[in-house]
Amino acid sequence: MFGTLKGRILTIVLVVAASVAFLLINGITLGLDLRGGMYLALEVDDPQNTMTAEARRDATDQALQVINNRIDEFGVLEPDIRKSGDDRIIVQLPGVDDEDRAKAIIERTAFLEFQHVLPTTELMKALPRIDRAIVASGKVAAPSADADTTTKPAGPSPMDILFQQQRDSAARAGGDSATAGNVATADSAQADSADAATDALPTNERNRPFGALLAESGQDGEFLVADADRNKIVQYLALPEVQRVFPRNIELAWGNAPQGRGAELYHSLYVLEKDAFMRGSSLTDASAGRDQQFNKTMVYFQLNRRGGRVFERETGSHIGKRIAIVLDNQVQSAPNVLSQISTSGQIEMGNAPMTEARDLALVLRAGALPAPIRIVEQRSVGPALGQDSIDKGKLAGIIGLVLVMLIMLGIYRVAGFLAIMALGVYVAMVMGLMAILPNASLTAPGIAGLILSIGMALDANFLIFERIREEIDAGHSNRAAMEDGFRHAMSAIVDSNLTTIITALILFQVGTGPVRGFAVTLTIGILASFFSAVFVTKTFFMLYLDRKAPAEPISI
Repeated sequence: MFGTLKGRILTIVLVVAASVAFLLINGITLGLDLRGGMYLALEVDDPQNTMTAEARRDATDQALQVINNRIDEFGVLEPDIRKSGDDRIIVQLPGVDDEDRAKAIIERTAFLEFQHVLPTTELMKALPRIDRAIVASGKVAAPSADADTTTKPAGPSPMDILFQQQRDSAARAGGDSATAGNVATADSAQADSADAATDALPTNERNRPFGALLAESGQDGEFLVADADRNKIVQYLALPEVQRVFPRNIELAWGNAPQGRGAELYHSLYVLEKDAFMRGSSLTDASAGRDQQFNKTMVYFQLNRRGGRVFERETGSHIGKRIAIVLDNQVQSAPNVLSQISTSGQIEMGNAPMTEARDLALVLRAGALPAPIRIVEQRSVGPALGQDSIDKGKLAGIIGLVLVMLIMLGIYRVAGFLAIMALGVYVAMVMGLMAILPNASLTAPGIAGLILSIGMALDANFLIFERIREEIDAGHSNRAAMEDGFRHAMSAIVDSNLTTIITALILFQVGTGPVRGFAVTLTIGILASFFSAVFVTKTFFMLYLDRKAPAEPISI
């Protein structure tokens, strides 16, 4: 097919037609710097440097897969998400308008756990020793020797109210039945023991720094903490002295949002069983919706078979009790178990917007990150800046093409015109290849790569035409001069193009963002220019010689 002139012309026509078709169907994807969007560089967050190099690499690989899944669900067209080095992830999202939402979806750990809510008495029994540990740590100053430690502050503290309610509840239960009486006796004994331990301390509230900050929520397993006291609770729980005396089977977790009580804001503090009975890895699907009866935002989830069996067993044995749904160490909801549940459940989100529920469902479907990640670099490109780059790139391309065409026509006349026609085929091929490749995008440096490859395409023609001139000056016929000129110039053309492709591949491997865009377009341009110079230009030259007498001079 390539041996005949008709076959060569047919090949060129098919290549051009295919390139134009792909260009019209797929179009060219613009890169971040031309379309606008956001660029993020992420790393696994390990501030204490406790992870080994291998563990960090594994966590980065897993995080890369999870982020890929999340961005696919988010619906960003043509994202560029890849690993850079051993422990860095590069995320480029062209055309993103809501950058804060995209960042929240990427950064969210989405570690989901299901834990049993324990009675508040479990923590109340430990409060005296927790308070003593805080006072002993020196973080809360004990009252001076002159202070009156025999009188309590005016009015009962929140913890006093809780203990009194404990006693009242036990007393009321005492008259119901013998069984209830036993429970009441046990509860009363526990409360008296805890109260006695508390009374061993001076009654000034500075000696009850932790317990005095807890208030009744109205639901078992849950305390309320005033917004102004939240940081104090966090600081107290972080003390090594408190961690040593804290019950081993208990874990405290904050609610996901504060709630108003009168004019004050309070945070829920849940008493949870430390070991989760199930985690989010058992989820198979999650979707956002709205409860029509109470008009609450919900996230509905489905469990796999194994998770369903565990959920059915745990809910069946805890009917009437609460189960906490904990996401990233915050309790999203803690519903009472009314009946046995098997393969589905729901997360209540109150009056949260549906967008927030959809994002939560998205990250649950995509899976949890193996470790928290942090943003080490962020860049944003506005659409206006991208359009400005496109306009300047077009102008530079037009100027470059005009200058090259004038030079070719001035030096080689008709042969230069044939090279310009071949250049038109080259441009169509480059655009078609950019449209075919699924991950190729045109960037501002990519435009520079295309302009550079135009010069390289015509550079090959310079070599060929000069060799043809030498052959004609040596007395060879026009056709023999053409054949010898293309053959003798081939080694130099292959050498220059091959070394440039190797350089482009290295840039693609080690570069990021625009550098990779430059490498991709340069490689595409070199391949197209080689085909254009060696095959297309020769075909046009053969067609030109067919219209000339063998002895007639040619314009070169």
